[in-house]
Amino acid sequence: MQLVEWIAEFLRDRKMRVRVHGSFSNWAEVLSGVPQGSVLGPLLFLLFVNDLPSVIKSHIRMFADDTKIWRTIKDETDSIQLQQDLDNMESWCQEWLLKLNPSKCKVMHIGHRVQTGYYVKEEALTRKLDETTEEKDLVIYLTEDLKATQQCTKAASKATSVLRMIRRNFHRIDVEDFRIL
Repeated sequence: MQLVEWIAEFLRDRKMRVRVHGSFSNWAEVLSGVPQGSVLGPLLFLLFVNDLPSVIKSHIRMFADDTKIWRTIKDETDSIQLQQDLDNMESWCQEWLLKLNPSKCKVMHIGHRVQTGYYVKEEALTRKLDETTEEKDLVIYLTEDLKATQQCTKAASKATSVLRMIRRNFHRIDVEDFRIL
């Protein structure tokens, strides 16, 4: 059996069910996506979404199932192109039976005040994307003014929390033990 046939067989006729507190749902056919928790899952997902950047004209970065699209907005034409990229991404998602989660989609304006609004479809409705002034990306806090104040504040708060935990749990501690902790 060739590798492609083996992968096709791996993905064919898949079913799933959910267990909550020891009770199981009925089996449901899986129509799209890749099996989570499998060794092949991450590789297949990357192959599955590999062509998404080809339908986007703006800048795009993808990490796992997270996608960011951005564009310098100098005038209305740039704003229209960004909306068109969002529309293209929606079409791509529909074609590949993936669902876009509009509640997780946000707009951040960095360095401009051009009045823009961006929209995506949620079921049959068109929804305006929420605007944000701060977003956590992996472990970095990005703000609309691109200052590191929020990042430093969060890091200092976390360090203080760890120091308090050490003080609560270790009454007598020497320098070497503190370094290890």
